Amino acid sequence: MTNKQNSALTGLCAGIARRCAALLLASAGLFAGGMQSAHALPSFARQTGQDCAACHVGAYGPQLTPMGVRFKIGGYTDTDGKDGKIPLSGMLVGAFTHTKKKQDEAPTVHTDRNNNTTLDEASLFVAGRLAENLGAFIQWTYDGTEHHSALDHVDVRAAHTFDVGGKDTVFGISVNNNPGVQDPFNTMPVWGFPYTSSAVGFGGGDAATMINGGLEHRVIGASAYAFWDNSLYVEIGTYRALSQAIQADTGQHRSGDMGRLDGDTVYWRLAWMQDWKKQSFTAGVFGFDTAIQPDRLSGGPQNHYHDVGVDASYQFLGTRTHVGTIYTSYIHENQTRNDLFTKGEATNRTGHLNEFRINASYYFDQTWGVTAGRFVTRGSRDTLLYADGYANGSPNTTGSILQADWTPFGKEDSWGAPWANLRLGVQYTLFDKFNGARHNYDGNGRDAKDNNTLFLFAWTSF
Repeated sequence: MTNKQNSALTGLCAGIARRCAALLLASAGLFAGGMQSAHALPSFARQTGQDCAACHVGAYGPQLTPMGVRFKIGGYTDTDGKDGKIPLSGMLVGAFTHTKKKQDEAPTVHTDRNNNTTLDEASLFVAGRLAENLGAFIQWTYDGTEHHSALDHVDVRAAHTFDVGGKDTVFGISVNNNPGVQDPFNTMPVWGFPYTSSAVGFGGGDAATMINGGLEHRVIGASAYAFWDNSLYVEIGTYRALSQAIQADTGQHRSGDMGRLDGDTVYWRLAWMQDWKKQSFTAGVFGFDTAIQPDRLSGGPQNHYHDVGVDASYQFLGTRTHVGTIYTSYIHENQTRNDLFTKGEATNRTGHLNEFRINASYYFDQTWGVTAGRFVTRGSRDTLLYADGYANGSPNTTGSILQADWTPFGKEDSWGAPWANLRLGVQYTLFDKFNGARHNYDGNGRDAKDNNTLFLFAWTSF
């Protein structure tokens, strides 16, 4: 793509963003008075007349079946034709977390250094059909560990189906607040395994690519997409940083402001899906390019991030009694750290970061499930950028996650269907390396294995 073409496309999407921004901010305003995910929300099930297992692997969580993918692409608007559906849902996640070695400091002022029983989150959703071709997924979340609430994921979209060359083609626009949250295949980091994790334990290390949470909930973006013949998916869009005032109004801490995004910020996605009813397969590529001026100064030095990723998934659905899935993704990020280098916060002006994820799940009767995952983060060394809490200036972190869960409610014949959904699970995260080393990664004698985290959770939506 030439610079001229790139500017034209970003200009087009910027215009879409300006025209749709009012819709997103109006949605945010619903929750401005109070404070991870397209879960199997009962509001969707009530609207479509389907049980949650029809759209979600294991009847819960972000793993979408082909029907779930089409529902999201269609703008959350499919319905059984019956009136009186209110697009509201709620969610609660309660948990117990134990780390192999107690943490040096308590994760929050409201928790202890180990063995914490917590309300990880309580969420309210506006989720479903708002008009004939307009739908939304809007989440407001109370963080029980921080005792703080904020606007969470937002995806408001309009979609319509046309005939193109004798094939049904969905054209749509998504207005959202997190690059990747609108992705229909849910293989982006925002939806990746583990689908719920400890709020007070350890995750995949402290270094992450920009598309892996670097901008979430602090930007507004608009993208245009098309889905041809239930197979080919194409999307392109752009993002702008929300003002610090709007971030504060929607519950985001001012200290987390990333700064001003360059006008040439681009998000793009290309994917192919095959649905063979009893099996399905997806494969795709995606990318994100942006430049950030942390001080919001016009003409000041910027940090540039160029992310390119590939992903794939396979599902064996059979008769839904035995279900198996494999998901994988790889992201490569090139960094040009002009602002960080100028301020003496990076040793090198350029660097890179790579993230690899893979996980496999098996579910019996959409009820009993086991999942095993592997995560690998590797990048170039930088003794200033990766200083405190890192060994040898290295961001490298590797480990595995094992999970077993039971989902008694969420199927058509479940108690309280479609209102009641529940998953109970046990998850264990094991680290081979953390922030650059196996041993003494922080200089105070803490080993990677000391961060191994046991996580017991109860996750319900209604």
